Amino acid sequence: MAIKTLPKALLNIAEKQPNRIAMRKKDYGIWRDITWAEYLENVKYVALGLNALGVKYGDHVSIIGENRPEWLYSALGAVCAGGAWVGIYTTNPVVECQYVVEHSDAVVYICEDEEQLDKALAFRDKTPLLRKLIVWEMEGLKHFKDPMFMSFQELLDLGKEVDRKNPSFFMQLIEQAKPDDIAGIIYTSGTTGPPKGAMLAHEGYLWVAEAAGQVIETYVDDETISFLPLNHIYEQIYDIMFHLNVGQTVNFTENTDTVMADMRDVSPTLFHAVPRIWEKYYSAIVLKMADATWLKRTLYNIAVKIGTRYNNKAIAKKKVPVYLALAYHLFYFIVFRKLKKRLGFDRIRVGASGAAPISHEVIKFFQSIGIPIREGYGMTETTGITHLSSETDYKVGTVGKALPGTEVKIAEDGEILVKHKGIFKGYYKDEAQTKEVLVDGWMHTGDVGVIDEDGFLKLTDRKKDLIITAGGKNIAPQYLENLLKFSPYINDSVVIGDRRKYLTAIIVIDEENVTKYAQDNKVQFTTFASMTKSPEVIELIQKEVDNVNRQVARVENIRKFKILDKKLYTEDGEVTPTMKVKRKSINAQYCDLIESMYCD
Repeated sequence: MAIKTLPKALLNIAEKQPNRIAMRKKDYGIWRDITWAEYLENVKYVALGLNALGVKYGDHVSIIGENRPEWLYSALGAVCAGGAWVGIYTTNPVVECQYVVEHSDAVVYICEDEEQLDKALAFRDKTPLLRKLIVWEMEGLKHFKDPMFMSFQELLDLGKEVDRKNPSFFMQLIEQAKPDDIAGIIYTSGTTGPPKGAMLAHEGYLWVAEAAGQVIETYVDDETISFLPLNHIYEQIYDIMFHLNVGQTVNFTENTDTVMADMRDVSPTLFHAVPRIWEKYYSAIVLKMADATWLKRTLYNIAVKIGTRYNNKAIAKKKVPVYLALAYHLFYFIVFRKLKKRLGFDRIRVGASGAAPISHEVIKFFQSIGIPIREGYGMTETTGITHLSSETDYKVGTVGKALPGTEVKIAEDGEILVKHKGIFKGYYKDEAQTKEVLVDGWMHTGDVGVIDEDGFLKLTDRKKDLIITAGGKNIAPQYLENLLKFSPYINDSVVIGDRRKYLTAIIVIDEENVTKYAQDNKVQFTTFASMTKSPEVIELIQKEVDNVNRQVARVENIRKFKILDKKLYTEDGEVTPTMKVKRKSINAQYCDLIESMYCD
């Protein structure tokens, strides 16, 4: 059987290993196994049920819910029915949910619970193509009656009935899909206007999985953990692409608050996260060790120094002296091995960081304690990946080499242009935007970078984010922001300075770590806002800023900063669901605060 579509890929894996564990879901503290045979069966019933509800070839099914098996049953069920899935972020308010459902022409809305159903009930009169509302969790809805409403279990039961009457119909259905058909539509987070629906094809998903697998080896025995938003391309790399290519086990966390505890349960072999997660782990380790006993603290500090020296040699591809190698392995056994086990990192073969740039210092830190983190690069429009660092072939400060079969060139203005078989089919119902970014098959990424003599790509910044100071100096703000975020006391930062005499920064402190600092140092405060205004906290952050300024050229020094008296939220339009700061939104919302830093 030629595997050219996602339904065929699922069928292939399920037939090869029907009794292997495909997924695990944690409910009320207990992990429940789901085999590949069960996975396929559920997808089959969803597909047949959707077909019975009138979902036909080319239709779109919207899905909104946290990561769980039902998300994949719904998505794969939609494509097996001949359609495509359209993911919606659970944090989206009613107006944004309505926009995605209406713009995508979705005919079915599959959601997690009563909260997400209420959103659809609020806008369904304005989305005439929407015919059915289906809910996974029925808590609070057992007595709810509505002609458009049905439970997910009722959908499965409908599919079972169709299968009983016509056992061969499912196989007929999955033959509809063609390699270049749209499998998923991913709406971008809309940092510059309304979200755009990137159309991704079956062949793109399968090609990227195959090409990435040649760089980072994945195995059927691998374990991954699913907690980033499943309607984002980054999570789909692991839960759909790799999953249907090699058949590893995907573990769904109980909820976003239990990720660290679930990590210890699962101890995954591959772990992918956005930089903010890696930074949080780093901060937790640093502050935990600061509070440890004198002996533990001393051993840890010695181990980190030896680990740093050892890995600086390894990263530079230099020969490691025997005495240093012996010392590193000794302290790895005494300190790092136990630390990794406590974090749930003891089996990690390779970690991945994506969706935003990460501080080089964070990568070096984890490398020194025996957790190799590799960066990749890509975007929704390239089906997730164009560049990837392998476990052995990498350079810190780069995002790796182009995937096999990928063409890359740098435009005159420094913009990165890429071409491969995973490039998207365009933005849904937006030909003008499509033509703007897709020219002769080349994706204009909007990112600026350079390719070194060995083929490694180094990102500079977003093209539109580059700062040109009043003195004509070009500054890449992301580099400075990453240096700031290396501090355990800084959660986010936005560097400002375009057309200005000097650079400033808006800083969001790490509430947990700064609160602990304040308590340890008897700083008086009543609320988060009052803590941000205390002289002791301002002095603490000034020291962190000074530390960054010592590492960069004078023109890159941050002369002034302001601490925000609140955290950044996706609901307020300040960050994307993967925690990337929306620079334009911050500049608009806090323009008075910014101007106050330039009033001499």
